[in-house]
Amino acid sequence: MKALPFALFLVFTLGTAQAQTPDWQPSAGHTQVAIWPGTPPDLQPVKGPERTEITGPHDLVAGKPYIAIYNVTKPTMTVYSPTGHNTGAAVVVYPGGGYEILAIDLEGTEACDWLTAKGITCIVLKYRVPAPRSAPNWGAYPQSPIALEDAQRTLGLVRLHAAEWHIDPHKIGVLGFSAGGHLVAAAAVRILRLPSIPAIFRSAHLGALREKPDSRSTRTLRNASLPKRRPHFYCRTKTTTAIPSRTHLRITSG
Repeated sequence: MKALPFALFLVFTLGTAQAQTPDWQPSAGHTQVAIWPGTPPDLQPVKGPERTEITGPHDLVAGKPYIAIYNVTKPTMTVYSPTGHNTGAAVVVYPGGGYEILAIDLEGTEACDWLTAKGITCIVLKYRVPAPRSAPNWGAYPQSPIALEDAQRTLGLVRLHAAEWHIDPHKIGVLGFSAGGHLVAAAAVRILRLPSIPAIFRSAHLGALREKPDSRSTRTLRNASLPKRRPHFYCRTKTTTAIPSRTHLRITSG
């Protein structure tokens, strides 16, 4: 009977060890590449080292857990090459996570699995989180520049290595989920050479136009002038009811 408590302790200990690891590593055959030489600009202090955690039963999406990355201070990109015919197109993916964490598989590598099967090179950006959460340096641009700096840097590197990675520099798009969608919008209004097609999926952060109409971040996106004839794709699920679709569309359509 005495062995039972020890066995239960061992099970719970091992379970915790499996659910939480020091840092995220991509699947076999893929390598993370640091996007900044040395220390990134505007580095912010974080509480502890980078760590990866698999969410528990209290935090499921479509009935499944996902991998969350915390405390990213060394941003990286990971390139996933097409599994078959290469179309020359590429998509840089910005995972979501409220500028607090990164849902790296659910809103990152899983998108790459789909894109690479279609002949599209996929680049997942592990950008810096968390961003400051208190005024005046709330997580999103322009109050906090770190995620946007990482996003801009990555797009530049993808263009720089386009020939090496068999990418057409005129066919580079960006895809963002939630906070990553907000990052796509910020990049679209700040980068002179815009990605070919910015795509935003379910970004509650863009709802600031209604919730915080006078905030600095809202004014920046609302007043930005996007180039004419530049296509933008926005997708919002039926279950995302907090922010009306018209609020988001107003940002890209003017």
